[in-house]
Amino acid sequence: MGRMELHITGDPAADKLLSDDAFALLTGMLLDQQVTMESAFAGPEKIRARIGSVDPATIASYDPAEFVEVFKQSPSVHRFPGSMAGRVQALAETVHREWDGDATAIWTQGDPDGAEVLNRLKALPGFGEQKAKIFLALLGKQRGLQADGWREAAEPYGQEGAFLSVADIVDPESLSKVRASKQAAKAAAKAAKASDR
Repeated sequence: MGRMELHITGDPAADKLLSDDAFALLTGMLLDQQVTMESAFAGPEKIRARIGSVDPATIASYDPAEFVEVFKQSPSVHRFPGSMAGRVQALAETVHREWDGDATAIWTQGDPDGAEVLNRLKALPGFGEQKAKIFLALLGKQRGLQADGWREAAEPYGQEGAFLSVADIVDPESLSKVRASKQAAKAAAKAAKASDR
């Protein structure tokens, strides 16, 4: 099961960049908070269009104040341009310094198993447990990652036939299923909170 063309954002240029460039995909995942999935994953293409590159070294060495301005340009890259521009630069710096500028090395170098890939992802700036698991599931389901035990390491997002996260989005229909399951999870969490009081 090789790499599929990704269909996350509904914008062909943005989706193509995600399919072609591992760091762009990693950046989309980083941006995926407090905005829609489509908006988050369209962010890397906006960055590329504005600065001419999504190369980690280029982003890491960009003037931080100017990079915030890149984020603020309309349509904005993220609704929190200041903090998210800083996070993207921190991520770029880490990939540049620790992975020789090659994001794919995070999940391929030294033939890591699923648990090790998860640990490497969790070590990245801005990647907590949940984000790391979702990204691992995305690699396994749509990027052809063969690491042993990736489904277990990505629980619950690694499940076959689950519609829980961006890892499961392959077309407009699956997008709407994922959105519904996320809304249900939010509602359940809210209800649980209310009963705690």
